[in-house]
Amino acid sequence: MDVFINATNETAENRDRKVIILGSGPAGLTAAIYAARAGLEPLVAEGVEPGGQLTTTTLVENFPGFPEGIQGPELMENMRAQAQKFGAELVFKTASKVDFSKRPFKVWLDDEPYTAQGVIIATGASARHLGLESELKLIGHGVSTCATCDGFFFKDKEIAVVGGGDTALEDAIFLTRFASKVTVIHRRDQLRASAYMQQRARNTEKLEFLLSKVVTEVLTETGNEVTGVRLKDTRTGEESTLALEGLFVAIGHKPNTDFLKGQVELDDHGYVKVTNRVRTSREGVFVAGDVADPHYKQAITAAGMGCSAALELERYLSENA
Repeated sequence: MDVFINATNETAENRDRKVIILGSGPAGLTAAIYAARAGLEPLVAEGVEPGGQLTTTTLVENFPGFPEGIQGPELMENMRAQAQKFGAELVFKTASKVDFSKRPFKVWLDDEPYTAQGVIIATGASARHLGLESELKLIGHGVSTCATCDGFFFKDKEIAVVGGGDTALEDAIFLTRFASKVTVIHRRDQLRASAYMQQRARNTEKLEFLLSKVVTEVLTETGNEVTGVRLKDTRTGEESTLALEGLFVAIGHKPNTDFLKGQVELDDHGYVKVTNRVRTSREGVFVAGDVADPHYKQAITAAGMGCSAALELERYLSENA
């Protein structure tokens, strides 16, 4: 008979923490390293995607200190081990609800109540996907949601970008530096991007457009590469295929902030509003990474914010002991 033991064996006492960090991507783990080194004994809720989006990335070549690059999952495991080395406690739990109305703050992790004197929100943002089974199976094997992260790997290849907004066109223009041809695929007969971005895109060599088309399947031969996409015309229903060696999905990101509504100020797109670099509208609650950054969405900028958030939180706690 199998016997399952609760390894944490938590009590009400150890649910009262100095610091709770929500999220375990580059922002959350960097914050954990700094907070742990400051003796704050942070509890890190790893969330639904431990390690963040980098765990779905293959080779990372733009994170400082790794001239030969490093695999995304390995980089995040190193950060995780470093945080634990200095005393951070990581739990495979997700914040389901918070109450920031007064200190100590209340945080429910998997519906279990915790308290903290300070909180860092680093729950990230999830890239929106097309929702295709074939797409999700090929993430990191020819399908990407980050042009600046993965564009380098598509030198002299024919690729496509799905989307019609400013971000999609920015990605497409950027990718022409590497690819031999970039095709923008958009479901409507007109792009949503600003007039300026559309003009820039149409003046860019190696860039073409397929409008009124939706991707219905990402094609592969071995399951480890993209060989093309199957398309459907949104006006006629006619199906066709387009040979490709890479597909970038640029239909936006959704910040993971649903559980924060009414607790800290969010902008119109759901990102946490930031003041003074890493402060939220609630004193004692700080923020770092993609959950507050709709622009850069890079591991290094997220890590930098994580550092700042931990330093500011340490200062706040020393002044409000």
